[in-house]
Amino acid sequence: MIKEGLSYISSTVVTDEKCAASMGSGNLMVFATPAMIALAENAAMMAVADSLPAGSTTVGGGIDMLHLRPSGVGATIEATATVTSVEGRKISYELKVCDANGVIGEGTHVRFVVDSEKFMQKIAAKG
Repeated sequence: MIKEGLSYISSTVVTDEKCAASMGSGNLMVFATPAMIALAENAAMMAVADSLPAGSTTVGGGIDMLHLRPSGVGATIEATATVTSVEGRKISYELKVCDANGVIGEGTHVRFVVDSEKFMQKIAAKG
């Protein structure tokens, strides 16, 4: 059962490939906002993964994220996602992203529980 308070921490090390200049979201060799968002979404997905019914997964439905400070190549980044509410299939999260110097990003995220097979069948039917 998915409940408020479930959380997970996903971590990564900033590499050249995860920098804004490499990802096309900027021209500096600093941790890219898209990479930060992907890490935070991973934490949210993992926070509830063990609580889902068999054959189910979650898909992202929206994210509101602030990237507050830069992090350079070699920095270790941790994203924490904590479930703040559950309304049927809708799960809301609080997100916090940190490096060794403190918070670098924060926001909120919404995910929805879906049946994996049915979801992919709908995509296949669309071509």
